[in-house]
Formats: sequence, structure tokens, C-alpha cells
Amino acid sequence: MPAARESLLDAAYTALARRPWSGVRMVDVAAVAGVSRQTLYNEFGSKEGLARALVRREADAYLTGVDRALKEGGLDTVAEWTVASTRRNPLVRAALTGCWQERLPSPTLSAVPSSSSVPAQRRADGPLPAPADLLAAVRDR
Repeated sequence: MPAARESLLDAAYTALARRPWSGVRMVDVAAVAGVSRQTLYNEFGSKEGLARALVRREADAYLTGVDRALKEGGLDTVAEWTVASTRRNPLVRAALTGCWQERLPSPTLSAVPSSSSVPAQRRADGPLPAPADLLAAVRDR
């Protein structure tokens, strides 16, 4: 269900812009995405699973932007992309700095046991990148 997964992640990101993560309700995320709450739980397992997948998606999008910036203009463009991304996206800012303010989810960075049959969730259940990991990924590109 890749389309449902992306819709759920989009809905969670939008909800996070409006209220702290502690106030984001799974039933509301499912309703905005147009799926049942059971579909949300089947996809992510828990609110922690949703948070991990959301952080993973935003970190991956940041790194995709780094690749694009390197092709377009080099290190200056990467620096501009990084500043723009951290201003616009609090999850990217937190992932790069390690400063998870109270409004944001604070998923554990270490891997968590995964019983998910969804490959994308098994990836999200793996270790999340620490700030040094993200910076190393940028350096190594």
C-alpha cells in the first residue's frame, strides 16, 4: 500500500505542523489520509512506528536533495539546501542537530524489533540516522 503509506505520512507531517506530536492522534491521521485506523496500524504498528517512518522519510528526502544540489552546483548549493531544509522542516533540523524539541516525536535512534510484513516499515524500524550519520552520508556523496 505505498499510496496509503505516503498519504498517512503526509497526514502525520501536516498534523505535526499544527500541534505537538503528543497531541497528534492516530485516528485523526487516518481520517485525513482517507484510510481506516486499522490500516494505519497495519502499516506502522504504533505511533512510534509512524514517527520512525516519518523521520526516515524526511531524512531520505533531505539526502535526495543533497544529491540534487551536488549535481546542480556543488558544495555551496549543498550548504544552501541544508539551510533551507532545516528552516522549513523541523524533523530535518532535529535529525541534523539531535535537538528533538518537545513538539516533535523523539524516536529512539537504535533499531527496534520489527515484526512488520511491510518492507518500508522494516527499514524504518532499523536504526535511524544520528546527526553524525547524516553528516557522514553528506560527506561521502
